[in-house]
Amino acid sequence: MAVLLTTVSSAGLSQRPDSQISPLSVEWQKAGEAARKAGNYQGATDALESALAVDPRNRTAYIELAQVARAQGLQGKAIRLYREALLLEPNDVTALVGQGEAMVEKGAIAKAKENLAQAQGLCKANCAAVGQLAAAIEKGPPATVLSAKDSVPAPKGSATETP
Repeated sequence: MAVLLTTVSSAGLSQRPDSQISPLSVEWQKAGEAARKAGNYQGATDALESALAVDPRNRTAYIELAQVARAQGLQGKAIRLYREALLLEPNDVTALVGQGEAMVEKGAIAKAKENLAQAQGLCKANCAAVGQLAAAIEKGPPATVLSAKDSVPAPKGSATETP
């Protein structure tokens, strides 16, 4: 009986609309957003993870956390975080576009085009974000730049020399 009540009560919690997200979670989310905008990615991550611990239905916190991951060059992590937001609301244009942009950055152009088509279908008015995703797809993934650490040292000796 206790298991049934726990299951029913947790199912009820997961069905709350965005307007019923815990106020404490929203406070943490806003603190995380401010930290991200200030370039404090660790502080943003901490605050946004706290927001999700308080209320895992805070879709905006997932989107913000994905933006932090993208800013750190962690596109794979960002794609997964956007997916979490889309599991809560499959028609979230912001999450679709953000995930699509992260896919472009990762080189997954075909998947990004799927997100673009879905976002275009959802956004009936002139959506700037959808246009940004279309432009990112048109531009393609960023060129890979090697740093000094990434350069391959030239082999010593000639190719015919034996060790």
